[in-house]
Amino acid sequence: MSQFDDKINEHFSGLVVRKDLVKTVKGNAIVPSYVLEYLLGQYCASNDELTIQNGISTVKEILRKHYVHRNESGLVRSIIKEKGRHKVIDRISVALNEKKDAYEAEFANLGIKKVIIDSHTVKTHPKLLVSGVWCIADVEYDFSEEKDASPWILGSLKPIQLSHLDFDAYIQARRFFSTDEWIDLLIQSMGFEPSQFSKRNKFNQLVRLIPFCERNYNMIELGPKGTGKSHIYSEFSPHGILISGGEVTTPKLFVHNGTGKVGLVGYWDTIAFDEFAGKKKRVDKALVDIMKNYMANKTFSRGIETLGAEASMVFVGNTQHSVPHMLKHSDLFDELPESYHDSAFLDRIHFYIAGWEVDIIRGEMFSQGYGFVVDYLAEVLRALRSHDYSDRYKAYFTLSSDLSTRDRDAINKTFSGLMKILYPDGQASESDIQELLNFAMEGRKRVKDQLLRIDNTYSKVSFSYHNQRDEIHHITTKEEETYPNYYHKKSNTSDGAISESYQEDALFATPSTSITSDSATKIHDKVKENSELTEQQITWPEGKSGFSLSDCITPYLQQATEITISDLNIGLINQQENLLELLTTIANAKPSSQQSNVHLITTTDLFMEEQQESDLQHIAKACLDVGINLTWQFVPSTDIMQSFIQTNTGWRIRVHQGLDIYQPYSFNDKFNLMKRLPDYRVCKAFEMDIVSISAEQ
Repeated sequence: MSQFDDKINEHFSGLVVRKDLVKTVKGNAIVPSYVLEYLLGQYCASNDELTIQNGISTVKEILRKHYVHRNESGLVRSIIKEKGRHKVIDRISVALNEKKDAYEAEFANLGIKKVIIDSHTVKTHPKLLVSGVWCIADVEYDFSEEKDASPWILGSLKPIQLSHLDFDAYIQARRFFSTDEWIDLLIQSMGFEPSQFSKRNKFNQLVRLIPFCERNYNMIELGPKGTGKSHIYSEFSPHGILISGGEVTTPKLFVHNGTGKVGLVGYWDTIAFDEFAGKKKRVDKALVDIMKNYMANKTFSRGIETLGAEASMVFVGNTQHSVPHMLKHSDLFDELPESYHDSAFLDRIHFYIAGWEVDIIRGEMFSQGYGFVVDYLAEVLRALRSHDYSDRYKAYFTLSSDLSTRDRDAINKTFSGLMKILYPDGQASESDIQELLNFAMEGRKRVKDQLLRIDNTYSKVSFSYHNQRDEIHHITTKEEETYPNYYHKKSNTSDGAISESYQEDALFATPSTSITSDSATKIHDKVKENSELTEQQITWPEGKSGFSLSDCITPYLQQATEITISDLNIGLINQQENLLELLTTIANAKPSSQQSNVHLITTTDLFMEEQQESDLQHIAKACLDVGINLTWQFVPSTDIMQSFIQTNTGWRIRVHQGLDIYQPYSFNDKFNLMKRLPDYRVCKAFEMDIVSISAEQ
């Protein structure tokens, strides 16, 4: 173990676990991490290797004997019948049967229903009534000939949650860690390796915890796929629930008018809406209106009674366009369904996590160090919901009078949440407080700046504060600094749309991509020469250099917004390098503000399937930064009859052996100029046909 791991075990003995153990014991069990870590916390919360190994064996045995796999539910039911009693780990939900005046439990994986459960257990664990809770339960079997009688009997039930929390001990132990150490401990507790993240990206991860420790906190995160947006809400805490954005209804979320039964907001600390983005999604307008009121006032009404709740709301979804594309053509909320792309709804959002800044999760990013058993940290965060640190910055800083009440509330709640997470005793230095305040203000400014684009009735405000020395600090977002030409509207058109008066070519103008370079000059010369493009056939001999794919096909890619690539093999590093070269060519062939959709059709490498999927996710995230939306589809090799590049402008470029036209060279040599000078690479023998699709048909 590292010295840091030793320190963690010294001050949080029995409350931490090695994070890599979760994958070791999980196997094919579809069970949340907090369930596994609950068991690991019982048997593996130690720094003694022998104890850990014995604990792993015990946990595996418990899962083998008691965790119910859906495909083995019949076998488990048989075991219960033959033994008369058996302990199971399953997700249990409860409903009231009014006709029988009794509560009945349903076991999700075991597949049994109408199991009688006593009222005391339901009152003790009310979340059983809403969506269910993972539990360890004793199930008995007693057959009866009575009509409608269920043979299944619930002997005992224990939700998989921490039974006791010593909050004062947590506060005391925190004082032995520096701020950076504490941040790293929290990142490791979330399952990530801190060394793989910058300080800013660590903050982006930690802000995801705020809904668990701050009541009625509203947050949104939009960004590329594969960044772990929904993981924290499904795996991290038994007090949060993740639901599909299209599956929730007003009765399920708030209250059922017929029964008066309160929905999810009455039982969960955090409700996260997964797959929230999607312009074509149908949304219940009545639900949106109730959500607006709840997010603003913490209350909801569907009848004669007004009710209150404390659940925080989190909205996560995927973006399809790059940041400059969204800023030029619409706004950073562009992906939301129309009913939610509404200024009144969006103004209730306290913080916008810039998902495009969050790295796609890679294998090396998972931690092997020690972190809190997540159920323990979940209970700590829940205890912190009763604290309020929103005024702790006021001794040092005063917010601009320009800020609206909603802006101030949003900043205060985010600041308070970050204080609870990083400084749970409420004590921090002026510089530490300023760092949190800056981050809290930036997240709200990202929301407010987009509202200015969506609704002309909003006025521009100064997101700033001054310190005790009357020094003014202005807050900017990272997008504002990176894309200044697109971030600030030049003017509004009559219908409120964003003006087109931008300097398009300035956005990515850097010395390395200047059009004065030889390669770029050749490309632009070819474009001018081929204003009327013609069909071509190229035959290249083995072992000859001097061919540049970019120079050859760039004129045929111009103006294309939909491109399909068909290639049998994109698994090995040299094949991926060829794909990257083609994607770079596509990026250079289009205006920087244009969004191009590229779809790759390829086959799966049987021995590198997971790595191939991970690599493509990383390539796709990099593509978004240059305005390319990359998607892919794995098909059987028999379905790929030929390799080609096809555009929606009417051209098909057939490369008979795919993109793998260059002979191998050293990819590990970081000083190898071959990566940057394709003209100097030695080629394989290949044939290329550039044909008009209309002529081909």
